[in-house]
Amino acid sequence: MGINVQEAVRRSIQTEKNAMNFYQLGAQQMTNQDARKTFELLAREEREHAGQFYRIYTGTDIPSLDAFLDTPFDNESSWIASITRLVESDFTEQKALELAMEREKNLEETLLETAAKIDEADVRAVFELNARETHNHYLLIESEYARLMGMVHETDMDIFVRE
Repeated sequence: MGINVQEAVRRSIQTEKNAMNFYQLGAQQMTNQDARKTFELLAREEREHAGQFYRIYTGTDIPSLDAFLDTPFDNESSWIASITRLVESDFTEQKALELAMEREKNLEETLLETAAKIDEADVRAVFELNARETHNHYLLIESEYARLMGMVHETDMDIFVRE
């Protein structure tokens, strides 16, 4: 199908690093402890996602995943540019969570589109797994957003319906 699988894997490692850095930068700006903990958790999970892609990467340009992930932020990345713009304007936890939901939704779509183009079942499975985990990130952020905004949490929904 014309997709260079290893290049797609390499790009995915970079994207996961950018997402990790996005959450690290966002967490540094947050004063709300729960929102900050959510972003810190997401940063750790993005690091794990990079590791999932790294395990199927056959390139030699990343000899150490940890060393690669600990390099400076890629300011050209859309992930970093978007959080930097927010930090430099009027950062709020609400806006950061909204931005994170948008980024995760777009990433999930990209991962699924890429997975559909990959013939190798084991490589496709890693993309599909990351798409599911990215969807779970979206749900986690959405839940934290609802909590922060004082919305009825989904776990409280039955109580309100019954009363």
